[in-house]
Amino acid sequence: MPNVKIYVDETIYPACRDRLAAALGPILDMLCQGLTVDRPACQMAVISVLAMPGLPPVNVELQVMPRPERTRAVLLDVCARLREMAGGATGSHVAIRVTMLDPETYIALK
Repeated sequence: MPNVKIYVDETIYPACRDRLAAALGPILDMLCQGLTVDRPACQMAVISVLAMPGLPPVNVELQVMPRPERTRAVLLDVCARLREMAGGATGSHVAIRVTMLDPETYIALK
């Protein structure tokens, strides 16, 4: 189950909004394939933010549950593809951060 938040600087958001919206489906498909998960387990949000000058204008936070097959190499590959897809949609530099969730304490009500 990936939880994905894409933070886009408000100064570039209007220009890339439609391209980013169109990319969300393919991004979700890639995440589902790369992390071996079904769409209903996913959560994705795009958030316009006031980013600080000099920092990446697009930041993606990816939270996943640990699984033995989600090795560092697998996660790095998923992140590289996610960065490329988000960068293509926004036309901007993208920073990616991944956090592994604690299955003992994580709760999701859908």
